[in-house]
Amino acid sequence: MKTSKPTQHIHFLLHKPFGYLSQFMSNAKHQRNKKFLGALYDFPEGVMPIGRLDKNSEGLLLLTTDGFLSNTICSSPIEKEYYVQVDGDITETAIAQLQESVTIGFEGITYQTQACHVYKLDQSPDFAERSKKIRDSRHGPTSWISITINEGKFRQVRKMTSAVGFPTLRLVRVRVGRIYLNKMQPGEVIKVDELIVD
Repeated sequence: MKTSKPTQHIHFLLHKPFGYLSQFMSNAKHQRNKKFLGALYDFPEGVMPIGRLDKNSEGLLLLTTDGFLSNTICSSPIEKEYYVQVDGDITETAIAQLQESVTIGFEGITYQTQACHVYKLDQSPDFAERSKKIRDSRHGPTSWISITINEGKFRQVRKMTSAVGFPTLRLVRVRVGRIYLNKMQPGEVIKVDELIVD
């Protein structure tokens, strides 16, 4: 009796650039002129993003042909770390509020975020310049923080920084579990043998 070989799944790391949707196509009329992931690389059939980054967010996005793995990662409390440029020189009080919990709106109801790890970066990270320029210093100071969460409500990090009075100007995901963005450049794709995030 023949036994079928286990499916050999394919996995990728992608540095999602600003302005791209975390999907491969859409038939919606309002999205006909949008940028999709398929324009960045010749991905094989069946590849799906694990979770999402909104259009204006950048950084590490994992992709796979393994639906079970994708569901496991999305439904697990895996840490996701973001470097966030905020409008203004963020205060220790605001950082403490973010660490403890803030109230944000989600699907028409209020939501209390879980405690998380937040700290101010000593210097600006060395990212490539964004395709759409961030406002310049003539409009006041900005600062960079690291936020690590293990939940993922829609636009959660942006809503969190806004809730403490420091709106997000730029957001880059630098880590999912134990997988790091490192020195990947916007649009760069790396094929990997496996995705071990925990």
